[in-house]
Amino acid sequence: MTQQGLTGHAEAIGALARRWLEVSADGPDPARPGGDLVCSPAGLWLTLAALAAGARGGTAAELEGLLGTAGRPAAPAVTAVARALARTDALACGTAVWTREPVHTAYRDGLPCVGFGELEKLTGGRLDDWVREATGGRIGHLPLQPAAGTQLLLVNVLALTARWQTPFDPAGTAMRPFTDVAGTTAPVRTMRGPVPGADAWLVPGHGAAVVQLRCSTGGGGLPAVVRFVLGPPGAPAPEVLPAAWADPGRREAVDADEVSVSLPRHRLRSSWEVTDRLAALGAGSAVSDAADFSGLSPGRLRIDRVVQECVLAVAEEGVEAAAATAVTMVRAAFRRARHVRHLAFDRPFGVVVLDGEGSVPLFTAWQARLPRDPG
Repeated sequence: MTQQGLTGHAEAIGALARRWLEVSADGPDPARPGGDLVCSPAGLWLTLAALAAGARGGTAAELEGLLGTAGRPAAPAVTAVARALARTDALACGTAVWTREPVHTAYRDGLPCVGFGELEKLTGGRLDDWVREATGGRIGHLPLQPAAGTQLLLVNVLALTARWQTPFDPAGTAMRPFTDVAGTTAPVRTMRGPVPGADAWLVPGHGAAVVQLRCSTGGGGLPAVVRFVLGPPGAPAPEVLPAAWADPGRREAVDADEVSVSLPRHRLRSSWEVTDRLAALGAGSAVSDAADFSGLSPGRLRIDRVVQECVLAVAEEGVEAAAATAVTMVRAAFRRARHVRHLAFDRPFGVVVLDGEGSVPLFTAWQARLPRDPG
């Protein structure tokens, strides 16, 4: 795939990230609005796009609107993105499918980067072992447990362990104040160090400052890029985070002779139930009995659950991150699709009473004011 084509998929993943942040702005815990969050847009895209390769009809149209690809073109897109990510040093990426349902040969052959196996043969903790090994132990188990009726399980994992090109000096780490979303200020362990001027910039459209920390490379691949984004006080994550992947043409240099950064040591973990948000993302049919994944299997399947677990840690030496995204599919019920339109008489309306043949208006009425209950 050309670099231009790959760039298109990168833009689609960025667009998914923005939409995901918008529908998940309150974080994974609804009881804690504005709380911490960590997610993997790339992991979610790869997982859903691998399923979208088997989608057809209206389900494919919805997923294409969300992912930028679906149906037959999604298979080479998944392969291209997976291979592109593999060029990032210290990043591991893998996707596997286990199924009880037959899978079309064309679907299997179209995804050479995806492993396939039989769900019946997975016993004990083998799935957890696979996730634990793939993430270097950072995620200890599958983020969901397949139910008895699960016919297909698809899992994607991403794991990164990278060292800073210029590590922070531990001697510069000290307790410094941090003010949280609720306005509470408390001291936290904070690293401090210089940053090259070229690695800090402003993105005026987001009102954000971006600092890039370069990672070293040890395996000959491209070093990972890590950017930290600071928005205006009180600005929510969906407005601030996209500044990290904004078009370079929108950057403005920081007006300073030198740039230094103070950054708290931190560790984040989130578990996301993606399923309930698919409708808000525009892909609700995939979880309904009207789902069409006929390009994947001759059996009628729909998505049952989509769950992602992520962890990220930043310290003086570098960054560690991992994500496991799992999808389970079950058999869709056979039912005739019904079109329902709801008419709400919630504004002025008319009433006409006709004779038995429906030709003579016996009474006519117009309800304009607030209705009174006839009691």
